[in-house]
Amino acid sequence: MDTTTLASLAALLEEQGLLAGTHNLTAEAGATPVTGADCDSRVVRAGHVFVCKGAAFRPAYLTSALEAGAVAYLCDEAHAAELAEVAPDAPALVASNLRRAMALVSAEAFGHPDRDVRVVGITGTKGKSTVSYMLRAVLDGDRPGSGTAVIGSIDTYDGVEDFESHNTTPESPDLWRHVANARTAGLPFLDMEVSSQGLKYDRVLGLTLDVACFLNIGRDHISPVEHPDFEDYFESKLRIFEQARSAVVNLDCDQADVVLERAQAAESCDRILRFSAEGRDGADVWASEVRSELGRVSFVAHTPSWEGPVTLAMPGLFNVDNALATIAICELLGVGAEKIVPALAHATVPGRMELLGEPGSRVMALVDYAHNKLSYQRFFPSVKKEFPGYRIIALFGAPGGKAYERRTELPQEAAKWSDYLIYTEEDPAHDPVEEICAQMAAATPEGVPYEVICDREEAVRRSVELAYEGEGPAIVCLLAKGDETRQHVGDEFLPCRTDGEIFLEAVAARTGA
Repeated sequence: MDTTTLASLAALLEEQGLLAGTHNLTAEAGATPVTGADCDSRVVRAGHVFVCKGAAFRPAYLTSALEAGAVAYLCDEAHAAELAEVAPDAPALVASNLRRAMALVSAEAFGHPDRDVRVVGITGTKGKSTVSYMLRAVLDGDRPGSGTAVIGSIDTYDGVEDFESHNTTPESPDLWRHVANARTAGLPFLDMEVSSQGLKYDRVLGLTLDVACFLNIGRDHISPVEHPDFEDYFESKLRIFEQARSAVVNLDCDQADVVLERAQAAESCDRILRFSAEGRDGADVWASEVRSELGRVSFVAHTPSWEGPVTLAMPGLFNVDNALATIAICELLGVGAEKIVPALAHATVPGRMELLGEPGSRVMALVDYAHNKLSYQRFFPSVKKEFPGYRIIALFGAPGGKAYERRTELPQEAAKWSDYLIYTEEDPAHDPVEEICAQMAAATPEGVPYEVICDREEAVRRSVELAYEGEGPAIVCLLAKGDETRQHVGDEFLPCRTDGEIFLEAVAARTGA
């Protein structure tokens, strides 16, 4: 592998029309080897380029990065003069488009590790995490963590680092570090959730995807800080095909014709598999004989290379879609039924359709990350069908600072299926929880009973009370936070207990079990 230097990075940016200038890039400095890139001064490694980015960036971060061994920095034109004063002796690359520049620089600096790791990118409004974990279960077989790195909304694992995720798709320097770690650890696969923000803001620019999977599209993430409208959101997601060698497309999703057209138009994409849980014409992978019982779903899978029965370890009829997507991805990766079928029979996702309590007992709970209108439209009808005769108590909130439509859409959608609603906190960030819950209460259809309990732990305990006090069996739906152990409040991520832990504790206190 050729050595990457500061001079070669400058030449790359010049070639791409992104180099607005340099500082202290002498012939001697230009020959300096570069082994990576970072945008967080807390993780800077010696020999890396430090990227100065973000509205909250402070010049002190650059000083800290240089002290940690960064050999140069990359910045935008607006901050070039200020940073040159802060670090007068440090070499600098100045970019006309910092986001695109840092993605390309990061890939080059880390030595394009995607050439040695097969990357699968999964996008969609709903189901990304589930498909990611199903795929990981298949690729790992009976040795969890042995062959697959994961980057997503739940956690990040790359063979070197393992932690609960902050963002679905990390910033490009962090992303390329994880791909490089996977290469170093000898992991042959990386499966990742690719968010609309990751695509819109070039976080995955330059990353070659062996398979790009498009699950579905619904209205979400429409806000002043995300996407101004649905068209921008949809267009951002469609960009995933531009860097894919092959693609998987859901024929059952809204706008399927548009999605398929974009996949077919991508020059790099040489094979497309279509899947359909509804058995639509043209599907390469489809399901028949779909059945559900408390806690399990089964169907017969049909693929270009095999067909046979499949059983899923999780409830939720919509998980047939997710399993078919996984099967189609595996078809493109050359993974057969002998690995797929046993893995799906045991695959679970932390905080996804997690059933608490014995199937058929009077009070149970479903913990799930469902957090937008499309996920509710899939979640609640499935619960109603799979748990007949059960009262539905739904507990949820809406996040602060983004996706404002949820505060109206979620109460209206949940009210169609639920017997009781509880509104509570869900990563309020800088918005008052009371204000968010009040907006949700105002959107509740007339006649639907609800409560506002801002403290989430107290809200979970109240849901257990309601479940036992009412007549007949009840299922409590604990939504949006899943298996998370942090609550985003202000600028901090504060520790919190999981919904499931609190639920089981409350049930035990009531039953003495």
